[in-house]
Amino acid sequence: MLVAVQQIQVPSGQRVVLRDISWQDFETILEDLGSDRHSRIAYHQDLLEIMAPLPEHEVSKVLITNFLEILLEELNLEFWSLGSTTFKDQFRQQGIEPDNCFYIANEARVRGKDRLDLSIDPPPDLALEIDVTSRTHPEIYAALGVPELWQMEKGKLKIKLLQNSRYVEVATSPNLRNFPITEILPKYLEDAKSLGRNQTMRAFRAWVREQL
Repeated sequence: MLVAVQQIQVPSGQRVVLRDISWQDFETILEDLGSDRHSRIAYHQDLLEIMAPLPEHEVSKVLITNFLEILLEELNLEFWSLGSTTFKDQFRQQGIEPDNCFYIANEARVRGKDRLDLSIDPPPDLALEIDVTSRTHPEIYAALGVPELWQMEKGKLKIKLLQNSRYVEVATSPNLRNFPITEILPKYLEDAKSLGRNQTMRAFRAWVREQL
């Protein structure tokens, strides 16, 4: 590497793209970056992107995660949330750190595991990406076989399912018994920013229970 990873400074809301990065380079960079960092990475066939999210990004990520957890709890669905865990596959030359991810259907297969290996373990059932200044990398998620991708962009939630190695936008999530999430969730997201988190979460939980 011509430039030490420690020399790379990525301001919030910006990204750095490094080209011609081998898998060994990628592994070395991940090790040098460490796990205690604010940045996110995406690796796709020799191209590495390092991104630093804005506070706006983190707020939306946390709130949408809270909404999803409430839904899963009220539907009595076990889940395992692994946050921005680094998922990588050397054979496919892919790596990604989602804003958050969830094991739902495959929760029992990863429950209690401290480390995951995608050569033997399943990918997350659902990945969440918040697009504020950076872009989602559906090609990486598709290559890793993530069945469902949530993308929040410009106040709109898109739910995409993996079909024939490509993502197709759908109206509802099969993991959530077809709740009208794309319609209702952006409203509650805005409520949380104006009315407060706790009040909004109580209202959202009450709405979910009314639908059951």
